[in-house]
Amino acid sequence: MKTKSPSVIHLSFIILMLLLGLTIHSTAEVITLSVDTFSDKVKEKDTAWFVKFCVPWCKHCKNLGTLWDDLGKAVEGEDEIEIGEVDCGVSKAVCSKVDIHSYPTFKLFYEGEEVTRYRGSRDVESLKKFVIEEAEQAAAKAQLGSDKEL
Repeated sequence: MKTKSPSVIHLSFIILMLLLGLTIHSTAEVITLSVDTFSDKVKEKDTAWFVKFCVPWCKHCKNLGTLWDDLGKAVEGEDEIEIGEVDCGVSKAVCSKVDIHSYPTFKLFYEGEEVTRYRGSRDVESLKKFVIEEAEQAAAKAQLGSDKEL
């Protein structure tokens, strides 16, 4: 019986790790926020957070399928825009704090302040257009506010 040489096994292992790394990275665009991380993340300076609030048992949330992950990938190259999600079944305190009463709910935050709630079409292009436009407006408004302080 012939066994593989150590270099072939080592190379196979490296290829497998690279493939796993690429798979793991491909879903990293959406950041799961919790009671411990939500407040600090949405308060990040010069950063807009577009957050989906859901619960696992909600059929409307399930019907979104990969929409939120697809949105995360679509805005990956955009500066100062982060896509997040909160499981309201686990992080009830967060959802209560930001006044979530129905699922799914999509809200945009900028530097810790709630900017707006999204109520439009549920497709990647509509969501992407919304978050880019609203983030730009929020940044401009914040800039005007900081100019007045000077």
